[in-house]
Amino acid sequence: MKKPLVITTNEYHKPLEYNSSGVIMVATRSTRLLVVGCALFALVSLMYISVDPEVQYTVDVIMESPNEYTSEEVHLRGTVLEGSVDGESKTFILSGADAHIFVDISSVALPDGFAEGYVIAVKGDLLESDGKWTISANSIQTGCPSKYEAQ
Repeated sequence: MKKPLVITTNEYHKPLEYNSSGVIMVATRSTRLLVVGCALFALVSLMYISVDPEVQYTVDVIMESPNEYTSEEVHLRGTVLEGSVDGESKTFILSGADAHIFVDISSVALPDGFAEGYVIAVKGDLLESDGKWTISANSIQTGCPSKYEAQ
């Protein structure tokens, strides 16, 4: 077997290295940094491309023109109206400053921290039935109750 040719340019540089095919393996620090930088840029770009921003509306905004939101899942925030939770029909009323909307909770479990008078977030499909607008809830999120109480 032939001994590989080793070329040195001066005493401060390492000799050129060859792989098993006889190709010179030159990987300078800047080349490695460029490769790692491109890989990180590609990963971050893929993260931003695949994640759609989730817009959270208020009940008042949805009820200004509910027909605009019927073809998509909506994410809205409002207050559970006092005395509106009906365990038999699995509904409650989510209210805003000026408007309210019915929420059908028959397909979701109510989370801990759910109570009348608290601000919650609801994701679901907006439907019109018998002249009233209803959100068929897919998920309900509550926050810490102390977060919403006045200090």
